Amino acid sequence: MRDAFPFNADEAVVALMARHILQGGRPLFFYGQAYMGSLDAYLVAAGFALFGSHVWVIRLVQTILYVFTIATTVWLAKLLFDNNQIGTLAAWLLAIPTVNVTLYTTVSLGGYGEALLLGNLTLIIGLLIERRITDGQKTLPLLGLAWGFLAGLGLWAFGLTLVFTIPSALGVAWIAIGCVRQNCDWVWIRQKLGVIGCTALVGFLVGSAPWFYYAIRQGLSAPLFELGGSAIAGVEGLTWLAQIWQHFLNLLLLGTPVILGLRPPWGIEWLGLPLAPFVLALWIAFGAYYIRRRHLLSHSPYRLLLGVVLATVLGFILTPFGADPSGRYFLPLAAPLALLASEAIWSAFRRLVAWAWIAPVILICYNLFGILQCASATNPGFTTQFAPGTRVDQSAMPALISFLRAHGATRGYTNYWVSYPLAFLSQEDLIFVPRLPYHLDFRYTARDDRYLPYTELVEQAEQVAYITTNHPDLDEMLQQRFADAGIAWHETQIGDFHVFYDLSAPLRPADIGFGVDTP
Repeated sequence: MRDAFPFNADEAVVALMARHILQGGRPLFFYGQAYMGSLDAYLVAAGFALFGSHVWVIRLVQTILYVFTIATTVWLAKLLFDNNQIGTLAAWLLAIPTVNVTLYTTVSLGGYGEALLLGNLTLIIGLLIERRITDGQKTLPLLGLAWGFLAGLGLWAFGLTLVFTIPSALGVAWIAIGCVRQNCDWVWIRQKLGVIGCTALVGFLVGSAPWFYYAIRQGLSAPLFELGGSAIAGVEGLTWLAQIWQHFLNLLLLGTPVILGLRPPWGIEWLGLPLAPFVLALWIAFGAYYIRRRHLLSHSPYRLLLGVVLATVLGFILTPFGADPSGRYFLPLAAPLALLASEAIWSAFRRLVAWAWIAPVILICYNLFGILQCASATNPGFTTQFAPGTRVDQSAMPALISFLRAHGATRGYTNYWVSYPLAFLSQEDLIFVPRLPYHLDFRYTARDDRYLPYTELVEQAEQVAYITTNHPDLDEMLQQRFADAGIAWHETQIGDFHVFYDLSAPLRPADIGFGVDTP
């Protein structure tokens, strides 16, 4: 699995956070970005405590999270449709999912697995609350408390959970308003809705306590801007209206194929071409089924699922996150689409359309074909990186570690995609901070430098080395800058890694024009 799913820098940050947690650290957010909490790192830390600090442990944690996501999808189907067969069918579609879902539920990027599970649980608790309101049953304060806690925890773990929380909250509000219109007994309203609202608020404050603690210390604007995508805001260089149009095109041309599994999230090549037309035809048929039965939209199950779909689409189009068409921000669609497809298939089967079962077989076989096709590809394999310049072949990392240790090059400078995997895999013996650009146009952001203690260690070092990857122009520029500064050095190539070592003086990136924001 490790060869098919290369260890990436974002995953390495999670791994390092988990190790630091076991050493007594208590990070609240993913290092360097305050829109994703550290819940995933704490879960990985628990795994490290049990099995040791290994990459496979990170993957095990993600797998466990996804198993629970599938299980809660079955539960969700039971609540929505009162039908075990729909849940079972949806579970099969999720068990052998698209390449996009396979990738982001296997490797860790800091909170996607938790977002899917917390999102499902939020929808489930919301549906239980709706049932108690409509059935006139006693509303347990525990349900409101649980819903609020899950919503708050999701906000901290990953703001992506809002695409579940908002439709769930609106669904409960819709049911509550309907009941108020039918029942003007203010005592009933206080007992039912007052209890839900108050307990949900308390639960939300408890669940989101780390988020608000950070906001109090750093200022409310910091996490709010991060939540809105400030990390990548403006990278497109477009006006707001032009951005919306571009994000819509990203959704239509790049997002839709990755959602349906027709392309991998890191490229624009087609997957499983022999079956791809049949898969596309099936999803068009599912869409036609719901268009013909649009009266179903007034029913709670379809309203809730389509609400998640709509929230995901609008979030992608209207926020800066729409600049990233790789596929990660479409993960919340996995369970709703599996449920909607399963309901359409089951409906056809009930109408004695025996061949309806061909549909899930085609979808599952196609997904499996795509997974195997990507797993068999040596370059890039399964990768979370859409831009080719960010893809680093990590297979030479052990050789790089051995070389650096042998030459005493334990401190230095590199780019983001080398820094943190190198630190984790070397047990933090080799600390190289990301002060070099990896984009071929030399763009750089200081946000790459995520962990201040590493920076301080390197700045104190009397001898430093430089590591670049797949960037000949940068290599040439470093050679020229070293020569201009009167520095002597040696260099070597190890796989994708180009190493400048044995520098005669500790030249810093700032001294030669690197390490500062470059748009």
